[in-house]
Amino acid sequence: MNSRSSRVGARLAQVVLVATSWALFGVGQGMSAEEEPPLPKSPDEALRLEASMALPITSFYDTPKTLRTSRPGSLLRREAATEYSLPTGATAMRILYHSKDAAGGDVAASAVVLAPEGKTPATGGWPVIVFAHGTSGVARECAPSAMRDLQYGSMGLFGFLKAGFAVIVLDYHGLGTQSPHQYINKVAQAHDAIYAVPAAREAVPALGPRWVIDGHSQGGLAAWGVAEEEAELKDPNYLGAVAVAAATLHDGWLAAHPDSTKDSGFYLAWLAYGIHAGFPQFQPSEMLTPAGAAHYNEIVTRGCWFYADVLYRGIDAPDMVTPNWSRNVWVQKFFAENRAGVRPIQGPLFAIAGESDTAVPLDAVHDVVGRACRNKQQIYFRSYPGLDHDRTMTESVAAQIGWITDRFAGRSVPSNCSDD
Repeated sequence: MNSRSSRVGARLAQVVLVATSWALFGVGQGMSAEEEPPLPKSPDEALRLEASMALPITSFYDTPKTLRTSRPGSLLRREAATEYSLPTGATAMRILYHSKDAAGGDVAASAVVLAPEGKTPATGGWPVIVFAHGTSGVARECAPSAMRDLQYGSMGLFGFLKAGFAVIVLDYHGLGTQSPHQYINKVAQAHDAIYAVPAAREAVPALGPRWVIDGHSQGGLAAWGVAEEEAELKDPNYLGAVAVAAATLHDGWLAAHPDSTKDSGFYLAWLAYGIHAGFPQFQPSEMLTPAGAAHYNEIVTRGCWFYADVLYRGIDAPDMVTPNWSRNVWVQKFFAENRAGVRPIQGPLFAIAGESDTAVPLDAVHDVVGRACRNKQQIYFRSYPGLDHDRTMTESVAAQIGWITDRFAGRSVPSNCSDD
């Protein structure tokens, strides 16, 4: 490759990494106009751009007949994967496993198990981080396992490997696999995380038994969900949760934060899809205006962030939804079931927020942390001045690793609830 094409390739990679590091309501926040890569100008251009760093959705992801005869947590398929852009010496195993949706229905889910460079620890195997990603879209091709950098390669994911952890990178069912993706559903994504652990251990025996959950944005809500589920499961090998810029939204969120989805109204179309996936009685037409529904079918069946952005560019969130959308009985039920900080949790939880995050605003995180503290949950909270949604993830990785390392070392667990 000559120097000119190298620069073009690097520029394209930068654009694609932004595309694959999108996060709930906050792609590219905080960048100056000079730093922001150019956005595609047409749907076709957006699809080509997303395809340039994509991997195919093969028959590996199809639901096998053995789903019906297996138990949650069972490994259904595995295959070694060499297509990812990983740190030197790291290895990847793609897995398909038996999970459950929010209502307890049997579904197949996919993930990638990453092992770091070096020899497996002589005792205990690799310590495990289950990583739950932020919003990628709702179509099958939006699975992180179908992206060469696993969506978060440029946002700190590989730092966990370099620190000596194995990482189970979740897709969530419906991304990659054939079930509808229950978008921003705390219970559904918690199930996908919990049931990935035994399946990953079967696929990669070098994994140790002890694990933590770490998630950003949509995945931050998943981390809360895992902590709540573990209060009932009481897995002795579960050590705690990290929730970064967790999407702990509520039914009054849009009215309280009307700028959160400015020029990104398509997230409301994805939200309508997620509510319908969890509650089939709900119809997206009950929530979306004609402008909101205009490209609904396209963005829930093909393409990911760039494609949705092009199709809905210039349509703000308030224009996407009907005036009383949040009063719909199924919308109310959805938000009630996804409320965090109410149910008991197992183990400690490290909650992280960016003080300049307009996607998941600081006061929204304060609300859930305060509620959890009042409910006597073990929370350590830290906020970062000047950081927006994505940078809160990338620039807190060292703190995340430090907190997680302490959990595996059995050190005392910090809590600053009294300071909140």
